[in-house]
Amino acid sequence: MNELIKTIKKEDGTIAVSGRDLHEFLKIATEFKKWFGRMTEYGFNENQDYIRVTQKCPTPGGVQDVTDFVMTIDMAKEISMIQRNEKGKRARQYFIEVEKRYKQGQIDMTGLSPETRMAMATAQALANQELKLKSMDTKLDSIADIVGTSTMDWRKSTQHLINRIVQIQGGEVENWKSVRNDIYDEVDRRAGSSLSIRLTNLKRRMAEEGVTKSKRDKTTKVDVIGNDKKLIEIYMAVVKDFAIKYSIWKEEY
Repeated sequence: MNELIKTIKKEDGTIAVSGRDLHEFLKIATEFKKWFGRMTEYGFNENQDYIRVTQKCPTPGGVQDVTDFVMTIDMAKEISMIQRNEKGKRARQYFIEVEKRYKQGQIDMTGLSPETRMAMATAQALANQELKLKSMDTKLDSIADIVGTSTMDWRKSTQHLINRIVQIQGGEVENWKSVRNDIYDEVDRRAGSSLSIRLTNLKRRMAEEGVTKSKRDKTTKVDVIGNDKKLIEIYMAVVKDFAIKYSIWKEEY
């Protein structure tokens, strides 16, 4: 497999991707910093989905500090999908293949006999045929996956589902905000409360406790939900319902 975009296998076994490398591969006209800032608005969190790194690099003006953002491969896949163009599609498929090979270990067929290679090729062909025959079950399998989404990492799992919904809606930041607001409205309806009021109260308490304004400004309705076990359950149920409603399995991009 040709290396389209450089990936790094970290000590914990996870795969990291340079934001600048992805930005360059996608041929984004917007300045890197502005583009990456827009991408984080899709619900990605620093020190969870990406980290900021600074290193000295040679530039036309001399050696300067250059900031990059190193992403998880999951974030890289979703950002690629958000681009909604051939480059983005190619990058996402590449990351999926990279992840698969890292997990399974790339098979080296060097030295294998022609018979063994043929047997492996036949097995792969049969597997591909089986996937085609099972295509009719995709919808049911996808619904089962959505319904079975665990609460262990509810923030990340719901974020993933919401991003998939946004792709169905067009992939723009405005779509993301609209979907989020619709979900929050439904949570309010089912819970019989107001996330907006709770958020205002939470920020007021934080101010009274001396929490910095920058941190208060970053506090969202998701943080409100995270403080209430019942709200987490309602929120997850709503996101799952929306994912099924918008048939996110149709977005194979």
